[in-house]
Amino acid sequence: RRSSAMGDGETKVKQPGALKSFLAGGAGGICLVLVGHPLDTIKVRIQTMEVVAGQKPQYSGMVDCAKQIIAKEGPTGLYKGMAAPLAGVAPMYALCFLGYGTGKKLFCDDDAFEKLKLTQIGMAGAFSSVFTTPILGPGERLKCVLQIQNNPGYQGTKYGSYKELVSGLWKEGGIRSICRGSGATLVRDGVASFFYFSTYELLKKMWTPKGETGPSVLMTFMAGGFAGMANWAAMLPIDTVKSRFQTAPEGKYSGVMAVGREILAKEGVAGFYRGLTPVMVRAFPANAACFLGYEAAAAGLTKL
Repeated sequence: RRSSAMGDGETKVKQPGALKSFLAGGAGGICLVLVGHPLDTIKVRIQTMEVVAGQKPQYSGMVDCAKQIIAKEGPTGLYKGMAAPLAGVAPMYALCFLGYGTGKKLFCDDDAFEKLKLTQIGMAGAFSSVFTTPILGPGERLKCVLQIQNNPGYQGTKYGSYKELVSGLWKEGGIRSICRGSGATLVRDGVASFFYFSTYELLKKMWTPKGETGPSVLMTFMAGGFAGMANWAAMLPIDTVKSRFQTAPEGKYSGVMAVGREILAKEGVAGFYRGLTPVMVRAFPANAACFLGYEAAAAGLTKL
């Protein structure tokens, strides 16, 4: 069968070239962002809202948050901060495929996919985060700051554009300020990619009919969707800490561990799972769209 850059199957088919991986991965990533960004905005707003004991929270849930954003900022408010992930998806996914391929050479036996050695596949997936974090770390910092500027509890400077934001963060603390939270992003994406790739490969093999080389389009869609849900279920607590750390005023926290301790003390374990509903609602269609976008683009490029 044709080998997917998102997961090599049990057959030893040559991987797509770097250019095809870059273009197809970019197409998949763009599909993911377009479908998933509004719910990502809702997730970040809920994760970062101020919680005061005895007071009603700003948002009662995902739907209420969406209604408030649209009422105050219009539908475009749901797409705030989208430029950074859109601009980064093509190189990010190209690097992800390169990192995953390198990880397979480092961690996977020759029969890892045929015998579904999920730990090895997961470790190969986790290794891809080493390649993507240099882009995602700063990108997540910029995205999250722009997404929460209209929260009532936001006390920082408001920026009208990415240029203003980058300039402001540079003045605030140089490259260290722009890259704040990149370590947490590395850990977050390592955990996410472990479950993402291993779950996808498991479901693809389970849903491949006997005698066929791969699952149907519908089952590929389903595998991508459930893989996305698995990775978010595993790494949401890390993402919550990361979002708080990246959007906090300069100097508020000594590090990510301080953020984690504060969340645990004030909100308990449930505080780490803020935004779970929009994350799961977003994860299925966004990741299913990503896989379909990648597969369609890869198939089209193969015919050229």
